[in-house]
Amino acid sequence: MPTEQRHAPSGAPDSPDSRETTGSGEERAVRRSGWAALRPLVLRLHFYAGVLIAPFLLLAAVTGLLYAASFQVEKAVYAHELSVPVGKAERPLSQQVADARKAHPKGKIAAVRPAPRPGDTTRVLLSGVPGVSADHQLAVFVDPYTGNVRGALETYGSTGALPLRTWLDSLHRDLHLGEIGRLYSELAASWLWVVAAGGLALWTGRSRRNRKLRALALPDRTATGRRRTLSWHGAVGLWAAVGLVFLSATGLTWSAYAGANIGELRESLGQATPTVSTAVAEHHAGHGGPSGMPGMPGMDDAKGNRSGGSAPADVGIDKVLRTARAQGLSNPVEIGPPTDRGTAYVVKQVQRSWPEKQDALAVDPATGKVTDVSRFADHPVLAKLTRYGIDLHTGTLFGLANQIALAALALALIFLILWGYRMWWQRRPTRDRGLSFGRPIPRGAWRRVPLPVLIPLVPAVGVVGWLVPLLGISLVAFLAVDIALGALSRRRRTPATAVD
Repeated sequence: MPTEQRHAPSGAPDSPDSRETTGSGEERAVRRSGWAALRPLVLRLHFYAGVLIAPFLLLAAVTGLLYAASFQVEKAVYAHELSVPVGKAERPLSQQVADARKAHPKGKIAAVRPAPRPGDTTRVLLSGVPGVSADHQLAVFVDPYTGNVRGALETYGSTGALPLRTWLDSLHRDLHLGEIGRLYSELAASWLWVVAAGGLALWTGRSRRNRKLRALALPDRTATGRRRTLSWHGAVGLWAAVGLVFLSATGLTWSAYAGANIGELRESLGQATPTVSTAVAEHHAGHGGPSGMPGMPGMDDAKGNRSGGSAPADVGIDKVLRTARAQGLSNPVEIGPPTDRGTAYVVKQVQRSWPEKQDALAVDPATGKVTDVSRFADHPVLAKLTRYGIDLHTGTLFGLANQIALAALALALIFLILWGYRMWWQRRPTRDRGLSFGRPIPRGAWRRVPLPVLIPLVPAVGVVGWLVPLLGISLVAFLAVDIALGALSRRRRTPATAVD
């Protein structure tokens, strides 16, 4: 059994040659400063990530690659539901909703998305439909020119993901394991920025010695063996590092634990995303029930019965849409019905591609007047950056170009991890021709860090560990295991003392 843990691969540039590290027996008498003092600690941290985090990163990269391709595949697979021949004129939106309800009377109307472009279908979103998950909706696709229903599919999320993309999204997010599975993706996102930033520092740090930073940006094709692998690993990692850090940061914004902390921090700073108020005046109370839109002229209730206009309850969805258009809410928009008595329609723009369209307003169903407005231009800076970051991470902000960039980053991460494993194998002792692992990275690196650097570093790591809990918990666990193994290793090397 080996007495030391072995160096493992990760998703960022690997350690340099073994001659650049020193064991405890060769520790220098004079404490080094600056990067020279921090470098062994970064190497050791890189080791931690390679041991247990690289497999999670590999899963995230493979599933992320599949998700990046799902947008274009979705358009082809569901072309019949998504598109129709362009007609002469569109039917009133209320009639399109009624056509959808005749075909699918069960459930309640959760929202309506009018056809955003000529040739697109209108989506009528139903909630509470038997056989559909509570967090999903049934999207009924209606030809806006003829009223024919083109089909119905489950949909999920604000981007309207259809079954194929929804399945891949869940695979990437939680491996179809629910809340427990989300720990895998959050753990990967929590460590990805550490691995990428640390690897970038290790790789570019080499230029401080040999003054060949430009050479580090391209692989050395003349190298052989481990040096060739390291060259490819480092050069690709150099180009991908910024993108990987970005994916890590944006992925954490809607994770379970770190995401909650980030949300609380934004709220405490007054940077939360604004929402429109749906409350309306008391004159609306007692009017036709809103859940499922019964009592609204031109709409159908949950049983598919046509509602009349006798009750002075509702101006109707056509009037609400015209009001939104007059307020500058252009396509694509989503219209949500009142959720109960005394609440308003909510009309919001749902364009997640550049330029973002995220304006929203509330409309009193009794009077048709706007009761509240939220303009994306007025959102706090962090709220805007969060929106941009999430949409860039999911591949919607810049369309196909965005998706190609995400696929390239996913492929880069996959190859970085595989190259890391290869270097781990190539670092094994040459005398050992059997199954063996790479040479160890020595312990005790933190003891060589100068106190002026170590003292602020410890609380900084503590703050990061609190903000990103899975990073903090796993780091403490790694340290505990490493300390225990180190103690066991020293105990085995210490000769037994004879006892009389």
